[in-house]
Amino acid sequence: MRRDNLTWGSEFVLLGLSSDGQTQAGLFILFGATYLLTLLGNGLIILLIGLDTRLHLPMYFFLCNLSVVDICSISSGVPQMLVHFFLEKKTISFTRCAAQLFFSLALGGTEFLLLAAMAYDRYVAVCDPLRYMSMMGPRHCAGLAAVSWLVGLANSAVETAVIMRLPTCGHRVLNHVACETLALIRLACVDITINQVVIVASSVVVLLVPCCLVSLSYAHIVAAILRIRSVGGRRKAFGTCASHLTVVSMSYGMALMTYMQPHSTASAEQNKVVVVFYAVVTPMLNPLIYSLRNKEIKAAVSRVLMKSSESKF
Repeated sequence: MRRDNLTWGSEFVLLGLSSDGQTQAGLFILFGATYLLTLLGNGLIILLIGLDTRLHLPMYFFLCNLSVVDICSISSGVPQMLVHFFLEKKTISFTRCAAQLFFSLALGGTEFLLLAAMAYDRYVAVCDPLRYMSMMGPRHCAGLAAVSWLVGLANSAVETAVIMRLPTCGHRVLNHVACETLALIRLACVDITINQVVIVASSVVVLLVPCCLVSLSYAHIVAAILRIRSVGGRRKAFGTCASHLTVVSMSYGMALMTYMQPHSTASAEQNKVVVVFYAVVTPMLNPLIYSLRNKEIKAAVSRVLMKSSESKF
């Protein structure tokens, strides 16, 4: 099946991050270690939440979903990147490219929506604590998580279909490490105004709207914290939100900088570095941020280790 000199079975050539052998060897070690740390960190969080009944709370339910997203997200592109460091010609088939784009967009959108759900959870916990258990019951949490996944998948299906149908007129070289939205659009040999409108609309649904909801939630949270008279109370209330706020600032900030400006004057190289950092480093940092700043996670690690050591004797 042919589409303007691009068939479903044809291949794209990826330029990657560097063509220098020594640089690629160093990047392989760096990204390989990052990938392993991401799997280990997020896997540990999922395991802890599953084993420790004290963590069977709404916030950790969403955190578990976020860890699943991070594992799937980094696994959709990094293994291929690691293999390509040893290949002179880095290629990817049209079908694999479409699948990679779909999963990266779906998981990215789901993550933004889950972060918004977590912000709502923190809002209820701080601003309406007496109704917390009724407002954030198992059904409500499952519903919020399900909506996050379904909207992320639906949005990705639409955006992927619109982008992958663009004719490239034989252009096959992608200046990127993976099949990414802006890199694919740069290959188009037709007017892409409609595609840019779709990208902006998609960004509004899964990025801008959740970002506004997070901002609104934290505006109420800050107002509620300022009404607390004791310094210790304020510190405790803010401490319950600090980890989530750190992850939100990092994730939304980089995504807004990249995808809400399709006419950006930023070069393809700059965009590539930002996207790679967001796709590779952020999933690794999320579990570190939550584990280092969360006393309950640290306590859960201690309890699991104690049970493990007791079972040996």
